[in-house]
Amino acid sequence: MKISIIIPVFNEEKTVIKILKYIKETKNKIQNEFEIIVIDDGSTDNTNNLLNQHKDIYDKLINININQGKGNAINEGFKNSTGDIIIIQDADLEYNPEDYEKLLAPFLKHDADVVYGSRFKSSNINRVLFFWHSIANKFITLFSNIFSDLNLTDVETGYKAFKKEIIKKINLEEKRFGFEIEITHKIANFKPKPKFFEVGISYYGRTYEEGKKIGIKDGFRALYCIIKFGFIRKFFQ
Repeated sequence: MKISIIIPVFNEEKTVIKILKYIKETKNKIQNEFEIIVIDDGSTDNTNNLLNQHKDIYDKLINININQGKGNAINEGFKNSTGDIIIIQDADLEYNPEDYEKLLAPFLKHDADVVYGSRFKSSNINRVLFFWHSIANKFITLFSNIFSDLNLTDVETGYKAFKKEIIKKINLEEKRFGFEIEITHKIANFKPKPKFFEVGISYYGRTYEEGKKIGIKDGFRALYCIIKFGFIRKFFQ
């Protein structure tokens, strides 16, 4: 089983090399073939220079000249991946590659089609941060579940893994963080419904001073995407 790790990057000069080194350490412990794909989404800091100086710790670098958003970068990663399982990995240090074994276990043991890493089912170490962010996340997840008929606990998680044959059927339309909702509902609308699993993961969230990018407008966009992909597309197309 070959595993593709796709890493969207935008202005992560402080963390991108660290996360790539963590991934290298982790994949050496797992007896599978790995493919590491980095998508530089128009970084304006020193990210691209650093990536070109450390070509030994990834397999492919895709350069997008002008920043278009995380969803667009991930779609490019999907198009260029060749693995049997595809995992999304953020370029910051919020998600720990040591959790790859947890993400992969449902594929190996239960023939999963999709696995989400939940920050709210975890018994691992989680950094304590924004109360209202957690409330918003739980509300968005609940609202999403109503239309997807899934019982997810963390639809906005950054750790999502898919079988290749599932993800290759999808072309993402959302350029920014709305892709989290879009991809969930497009897959949930397949017939028969693919097998979704969740596993608890550790999470070390960042503050805005430390580089966190998602904001309130992305929350409203998520609600819009639930209506668009979970209701309109499901019942009227």
